[in-house]
Amino acid sequence: MNQQLPLRPATVAELRSLIGDEIGPSACREFTQERITRFADATEDRQWIHVDPERATAAFGSTIAHGLYTLSAGPAIMGELIDFGGFSHSLNYGYNKVRYPAPVPVNSRVRAVVTLEAVEDIAAGIANVISVMTYFRAGQDKPVCVAEAVVRVAT
Repeated sequence: MNQQLPLRPATVAELRSLIGDEIGPSACREFTQERITRFADATEDRQWIHVDPERATAAFGSTIAHGLYTLSAGPAIMGELIDFGGFSHSLNYGYNKVRYPAPVPVNSRVRAVVTLEAVEDIAAGIANVISVMTYFRAGQDKPVCVAEAVVRVAT
């Protein structure tokens, strides 16, 4: 599908029309050691596989990005692919399920695609948009993260 991104749905009906469509891919984001280390500092998760290049290289070939660092790109990626600005408000409501099927070595470039799975009515004019975000390392077919994301919108 040739898409002009970001998509700009402005109604729940327009969101429903996107169910089953793969949207993207997003631009690639580079996972540098500096960014991984800053994430480690912010979260106080300084496990050596993330922040000790010498030890991690001996064990794994390089340091590995935190799974949560990969997931944390989700809101920016979602905004790059779908603009919810046509709604009175939208927010990242959370995740139903998250898995990390493959590691993200330092200096990897990561991109994602989004597939809308469902639009669930919550109340008049309020809905949850359920989508699967699948993150890939450039040059790899196996996903590095698969997350069922929930965005709440209101008309």
